[in-house]
Amino acid sequence: MNDDDTTLVPDHDTPPLADHERGLRTPVPRTVQSVGRTVASAAGGARGKMRASDADRDRVVEHLNLAYSEGRLSKDEYDGRLESAFSARTYADLDQVVTDLPAARAAVMAPVARTNGLAIASLVCALAQFVFGPLATIPAIVFGHVARHQIKHTGEQGAELALAGLILGWAALILGILLFVGVVMSAGLHGTMH
Repeated sequence: MNDDDTTLVPDHDTPPLADHERGLRTPVPRTVQSVGRTVASAAGGARGKMRASDADRDRVVEHLNLAYSEGRLSKDEYDGRLESAFSARTYADLDQVVTDLPAARAAVMAPVARTNGLAIASLVCALAQFVFGPLATIPAIVFGHVARHQIKHTGEQGAELALAGLILGWAALILGILLFVGVVMSAGLHGTMH
C-alpha cells in the first residue's frame, strides 16, 4: 500500500442491521483506513446527522472539481459524485462523496466564514460622511448595530468593520450636535448683545 492508497473496510464493532431482513436498504457505517491511521466515518456520529447547507454542498463540489482536474477521478466518477453532492441532505451524505479523496474532511468541515455585508456598508457610510456630509451618518450607525447583531448569531466576519463604522458614525453625530449647539448658543449670545 503506498501513501495515496485508501481502502474501505467494514466496521467490525457494528451489530448486524435488522432492516436488511425486510429488504430495506440501510447504509452500514464504514471505517476509512489510510496509511496506518483509522478514521471513523461521520455517518454514525451526531455531526453526520446534521443537515448540510448549500454552502457545504458547494464546498464539496469545489473539492470534486479539484480532484477531477488533478486526475483523481474519471469523468463517470466525477459526474456520479456531483449528482450525489447536489442531492446530499446531511454531512454524512457529503462525507461519503469525498471520503477517499485527500483533504476531503477539511473541505466539508472547515467552512470559510464570509464577511457580513452590513458591516462593510457601515464602514463605507461612515467614510462617505466625510465626503457627502451628515446624510451618511445615520445609515453608518444603523448598519453597524444591525451588522454586530447578525454577526453574533451567524458567526460571520466583519465585527471590526462594523465597530469602526459605529465609532466613526457616532463620533460624527456627536460632533455635529456639539457644533449645532455651539452655533445656536453663539447666535443667541450674539442676538442678546445687540
